[in-house]
Amino acid sequence: MVFKFGGASVKDADAVRNMTGIIKNNDGNILVVISAMGKTTNSLERMVNLFVQGETNELQSEFATIKKYHLNIIQELFDREDHPVYADIIQMFGELERKLNKAPSMSFDHDYDQIICFGELLSTKIVTHYLQFQQVAAEWKDVRFSIKTDNTYREARVQWDMTRELVNQHFQFDNNRILVTQGFLGSTIDNITTTLGREGSDYTGAVLAHVLHAEKLVIWKDVPGVLNADPKWFDDTVLLSELSYRDAIELAYYGASIIHPKTIKPLQNKNIDLHVKSFIHPEREGTVISNVEYEKLVPSFIFKIDQVLIRISPEDFSFIAEDNLQTIFGVLSENRVKINLMQNSALRFILCINNDERKLPKIIDALKSNFNVTYETGLELITIRYFDESTVERVMVNKELIMEHRDKKNIQLIVKNMAN
Repeated sequence: MVFKFGGASVKDADAVRNMTGIIKNNDGNILVVISAMGKTTNSLERMVNLFVQGETNELQSEFATIKKYHLNIIQELFDREDHPVYADIIQMFGELERKLNKAPSMSFDHDYDQIICFGELLSTKIVTHYLQFQQVAAEWKDVRFSIKTDNTYREARVQWDMTRELVNQHFQFDNNRILVTQGFLGSTIDNITTTLGREGSDYTGAVLAHVLHAEKLVIWKDVPGVLNADPKWFDDTVLLSELSYRDAIELAYYGASIIHPKTIKPLQNKNIDLHVKSFIHPEREGTVISNVEYEKLVPSFIFKIDQVLIRISPEDFSFIAEDNLQTIFGVLSENRVKINLMQNSALRFILCINNDERKLPKIIDALKSNFNVTYETGLELITIRYFDESTVERVMVNKELIMEHRDKKNIQLIVKNMAN
């Protein structure tokens, strides 16, 4: 089976010990996929920006902070100052430092992937050493030698045939019960590091489970399982003990943070169950996502903040036709922007996207070369699956409705928060 542990489950020494206990308490061969520790990815993203901007002093400070964070965890986990883990981690930080001492390339996304990957490489090295320290037969694997992708940096697409061959070749348990590898990462055929999209470690677990015909994929979270709403927004959330593949992928598509949107398809194709469980209470059942059927669920709420609503109309008052849409979608595709909601009428096309400060000005400028464009920021997008009118009333307190879209099972509301 495949276990995937996110950053919160390895955020400090106690968390690593807890994760080790979960692994030791489960029998059989386990492939363990691990994310970067704690908020390391966020720190590395700041480093990428500083690196590209040439802010050397701040970059060195951020580097020192990340290095100290990982060394502190090692010092708490290992009672020997000469343990081999120190040499491995110091070597990795040396490699990262050499990359940071070079000039940035012409591609931000390429540089991003070459730097951001160190979060997963560091975490998996530390965890593997600790498992071995605890007498667990564990081996470290570099997933970049097995998951092959195209060169779409930051959102690379898996090359399945090559990946299938390499995963089956490299992920052999032999004398080890546990294999430890990185989430989120891949590489091109030229062995240049790529990433599979932010929060892509779940997808890595699904890819490996699919190729290896795993019994199940278990994603360990700091919540009891899949809830019908984010606890940050709702106090009285409900655990969804079972979900169909279809509902899971719908919730992920609309923005539920518990599951990466690409995760379900590889599992559904092989009928592999996905379990979402709590690493805080590993004895509890959590949520099972499988080929189950039911008529409906309790309403599920998904909130996306910092949204941008863009209104597009032709300059000559003509209809929004297929050629207009082709141009609009071309701009969005070129900038790799996902549409969260869209509507069109005879004379106007409206779309809602996440507010990306790097991408938004480029998108608006490109669209303005062909259309009249206005946009509004600071909005929220609320999606309710299996909604009724009482659930709509519940989320509209202190909200001004800007736009609404509904079908039989879902309602999406773009709103402005009037309480701010």
